[in-house]
Amino acid sequence: MAAAMGVPRSFRRVLKGRTCDALVSFLGPWRFLSTTFKASDLQIELNKHPKPKPDPGNLIFGKYFTDHMLTVEWSREKGWGKPHIKPFQNLSLHPASSALHYSVEVFEGMKAFRGPDKRIWLFRPMLNMERMIRSSQRFCLPAFNKSELLECIRQLIRIDQDWVPHSDAASLYIRPIFIGTEPSLGVARSSRALLFVILGPVGPYFATGSFNPISLLADPRFVRAWIGGVGESKAGGNYGPTIYVQDEAAQKGCQQVLWLYGDDHQITEVGTMNIFVFWKDQKGDLELITPPLNGIILPGVTRQSLLDLARKWGEFKVSEKAITMAELIKALEENRVKEMFGSGTACVVCPVNKILYQDKNYHIPTMENGPEIAKRFLKELTDIQYGRVASDWAQLV
Repeated sequence: MAAAMGVPRSFRRVLKGRTCDALVSFLGPWRFLSTTFKASDLQIELNKHPKPKPDPGNLIFGKYFTDHMLTVEWSREKGWGKPHIKPFQNLSLHPASSALHYSVEVFEGMKAFRGPDKRIWLFRPMLNMERMIRSSQRFCLPAFNKSELLECIRQLIRIDQDWVPHSDAASLYIRPIFIGTEPSLGVARSSRALLFVILGPVGPYFATGSFNPISLLADPRFVRAWIGGVGESKAGGNYGPTIYVQDEAAQKGCQQVLWLYGDDHQITEVGTMNIFVFWKDQKGDLELITPPLNGIILPGVTRQSLLDLARKWGEFKVSEKAITMAELIKALEENRVKEMFGSGTACVVCPVNKILYQDKNYHIPTMENGPEIAKRFLKELTDIQYGRVASDWAQLV
């Protein structure tokens, strides 16, 4: 009971074995705290000045936002407040807020899709909620009920449903964000926090289009994450420092960064995506391989979906294990590499055709091979996402 009420672990040890009356007396003000918010308490204020909707064919990723947003406040003294849907607006933050100074901030990336029957679908949304809970724990942000947050998001989408593009090349991006708002410059657990959700219609993530190949810069001088760090959390601090390296890649004619790790230059992620290689192993067997979730890899929802689909097909080996640049180059020299592609919510599946590594360009024959597997993944996933194929991965809004 004490754990469920959000009582600190040290208190729980003291409480062990006490009677119910003694427990209530001991808890004092703790017993009045709300350990989660509830969608049934949602308060709604509609925007009286709705904005015009952008053309679905000319959407720039992340530049347009809907008419409403969801906010929920938390404090150590009062627990969770009631969730609010309100007109999209600026936030008011104390200048010393911990999110601004120490990156006490985590987020998620999801999408809503309009199917050919005009209904709106979410794709495996509970995986996003579970990952957000894990990220929040790593940054000492308070727990919440993932089902209640998901229901609040559903209601927000229903209010802004006209913003979900009537297009199979566009979707509604969903960005839940959880920030510490502790008004102090001390580096400590935040006593205040704000959870909010914003929405926006999006088209292809990359300017090159939805399924055009990209080139990568693999520079071992730069590391995205490391063992014991927070690479497996979806946090803003993992992304801001990558912009400098992204600029380096652009200056060298590459569109994204292939992140390496360790003295043996292990392949980890590509840009903001998980990475996959489809090749023949040294025994000549076809294999789909992606790096393991060892603490430096973000456990992507699309990543998990590709693995689940491939294992369901049962047509080739599916492996989660480390792969080094030396192993990839050897496989390229032996003509064993078939395809290489990234995966993520924003891009779904993105083929790779070149890697610049140690001043040498390596051609990846992804497009020459169809790319059969990448296209198959893309079709099966998008068919589910847009409700063209029935699946328990797709949930109606």
